Amino acid sequence: MRSLLATTLTALLLSFGPADAQDARALLDAADKALGAAGLKSFEMTAGGVNYAVGQAQAPGGAWPRFNVKSLNYETSSLRDTYVRTQAEDPPRGGGVQPVRGEQRQVFVVGGEHAWNVVGDAAIPAPIALAARQLELWATPHGIVRAARANNATAQGRTLVFAVPGKYTARATLDRAGLVEKVEAVLGNPVVGDLAVTFEYADYKDFGGVKFPTKIRQTAGGFPVLDVTVDEVRPNASVDIAVPDAVRQATAPYAVVASQMIADGVWYVTGGTHHSVAIEMKDHVVVVEAPLNDQRALAVLAEVRGLAANKPVRYVINSHHHFDHAGGVRAFAAEGVTVITHEVNRAWWDRTLAARATVSPDHLTKSGTKPAPAEGVRDKRVLTDGARTIEIHHIAGVLHDDGLLLVYLPKEKLLIEADAYTPPPPNTPPPSPPSPFTVSLVDNIGRLGLTVDRLLPLHGRIVPLADLNQAAGRAN
Repeated sequence: MRSLLATTLTALLLSFGPADAQDARALLDAADKALGAAGLKSFEMTAGGVNYAVGQAQAPGGAWPRFNVKSLNYETSSLRDTYVRTQAEDPPRGGGVQPVRGEQRQVFVVGGEHAWNVVGDAAIPAPIALAARQLELWATPHGIVRAARANNATAQGRTLVFAVPGKYTARATLDRAGLVEKVEAVLGNPVVGDLAVTFEYADYKDFGGVKFPTKIRQTAGGFPVLDVTVDEVRPNASVDIAVPDAVRQATAPYAVVASQMIADGVWYVTGGTHHSVAIEMKDHVVVVEAPLNDQRALAVLAEVRGLAANKPVRYVINSHHHFDHAGGVRAFAAEGVTVITHEVNRAWWDRTLAARATVSPDHLTKSGTKPAPAEGVRDKRVLTDGARTIEIHHIAGVLHDDGLLLVYLPKEKLLIEADAYTPPPPNTPPPSPPSPFTVSLVDNIGRLGLTVDRLLPLHGRIVPLADLNQAAGRAN
C-alpha cells in the first residue's frame, strides 16, 4: 500500500547559551549541511508499508493491531496525515476502527496549537492528539534539527537533547555523516503517564538536493507504530493547511457534557464522541466508563455529582483497556474512585495507576493520591443495594479486547457496551458481512439469557435491541 506525507517547515529564531550550545550548534550545522536543509520549506512524501493502532491491543501488554497504510502530510508548524488503510489481520483483533471493509481513509491534522480529524467534509477537533502530532511533525529528520535549534538543545556526543515543556522530551542522534538516525522521545499520555516513542531513519537518498530516509520505523511503548519504505519525496511542495474556524472555536471540547435520564436514577452522559452512564444507588453512584482524558473525566464527574447530589462516586467500571476508553480513569482514581475492570486488565491497571506523569503532569500526579487497587471481574459480578442491581458480564470470545465487559440493568432491561456495536446514523444499511465483534455481542446476550429492551452504547446513540440484531444479521 502507499503513504503520502506532505510537510512544511519554517526557519525559527534562535538564542544560545555560550557553553554546551557551541557543541550543539556544530552538530546542528553539520546536520543542516548533510540533509541539504538550506532553503527547504516543505516536502511531500510517498511511501508504502504498515501502521499500527496505538493503545488498541487485544490484551494489555500485546502488540498494537496492524494495518496496511497509505498516507500522511506536514506544513509550517502543521502536518496532515492521510492514511488509506486496508485490513491486515483477518479475523480482526484489537481496536483501531476495525474491521476495515475495502479501503478506509483517515485524515489527521495539526496546525500550530490545534489538532483535528477530517471526517467527510467535517473538521472534528482532536486536542487530545496535539502533542503527539506536534512530535510527529518535529521528529522528522529536517524537523528535529529545527526543533533542536528552537529549544536550545545541548549535545551529548552525537546526540542532541532538548525538551518542549508540558509536551515531550527528545534525544536526536546523528550518524557520522551528520544524518539523523534516531529520535527518542517521551510523550505525555492520559493512560500510562509517560509514553516512550522512537523514530528510526535509514537508507538516505538524494531527492532534488535534499537527503531523506527511505526507511522509516516508529515505535511507541516498545511496540511498532509505523514501518514504511519511501518511494518519492518532493521538496518544497505546495501545501496549504489552514485551521478551520470550528476547530479554533472549540477551546475545550471534552468538557462539553450533556445528560439524559433514561430510567429512575440512570443517566446517559454524552456530549462528545465517547459516552458514560451514571447509575444511582442508595448511598453512592456507579459510573460506567471514564474515557479520553482528564478534561473529559473531570467534566463527567462534575455532571454526575450534580445529578446525584450528596452521593459520592464509589466505582468506575472500565469497559476495556483501550486508550480512548481508559484515558479518564487516572482522574477518577485521583478522586478516590475504585476501578472495576476485567481480571485480565487488573494487574495492568494497578501498574498504570502507579505510574507518574512527569512530562505533562496530570490530575493524578498533581493530587499525590495513592489509588485503591483495581477490582477484577472474571465472568460476572453483581453490585446491589437491595433495590437496584447492576450486573457486570464478560463478553466472551470477542476479539476486540480479551477483557471487554458489558453492564446490564435487569430491572430496567438496559445494556451498556462499548465497541462491540456502535449504532450508525438512522436508516444506514447494516454492514455486510456483519462485524464479528457485533456477532459476538449478540451471541453473548443469548448465552447469558439477558432480556434487553434498549442499548446504551458508549459511542453513538440509544437503540432498541432490534437494531443490534439487524446489524449482526440476526433480524429474524
